[in-house]
Amino acid sequence: MSMKVLYMGVWRPQEGGEPVELAHQRELSSFNRFTRGSIQEFLSLFVKTAANRTPAGKRLAIEEDKIPDYLIHTYNNSRGLCGVVVTNKEYPDFVITGVLKKICDEFSTKHSQSAINIATANSLPYPELKDHITQYQNPQEADKILKIQHELDSTKQVLHQTMESMLERGEKMDQLVAKSNDLSASSKMFYTQAKKQNSCCNVM
Repeated sequence: MSMKVLYMGVWRPQEGGEPVELAHQRELSSFNRFTRGSIQEFLSLFVKTAANRTPAGKRLAIEEDKIPDYLIHTYNNSRGLCGVVVTNKEYPDFVITGVLKKICDEFSTKHSQSAINIATANSLPYPELKDHITQYQNPQEADKILKIQHELDSTKQVLHQTMESMLERGEKMDQLVAKSNDLSASSKMFYTQAKKQNSCCNVM
């Protein structure tokens, strides 16, 4: 059975530089174990790109054709944090909006702004995230836990776009992959193979 939530994380965007992943959890058990490593690396690249290019105050849902069954959801809270959740396309937007706000608020409550500003990758503890990624596999359960009202959907507009549209003028996904330090040589080869089939998730 495919998992509904693949990734949850909190990032510190860095305009003009590398963003910092402050905390994360992944659930990739539904993928073939031979390709899981490459899926993880590509997910890291896509999530990093999305987190760093989500404007302050915006809530985005981003498509990437290499993971066609999933969306990368981001929320930049305008206070130095960007929440990221990767779900299947059927997961309700209004529930994800609540989840994104919750993880950003919860993380901000646990750690001071000064600590967040100087933190290195995954150095600030956030053990609750492990429970969240398990609990929120079920959207109905997430809705119940968060006590979300459907009206919430109208208070935060979700902007849908593609990963390609987030890239800078003249920048291509192929170039991003080629110069990425997050991807191993085998994953870059995997990308080339997946590109022919138009999906990383189909090469399993």
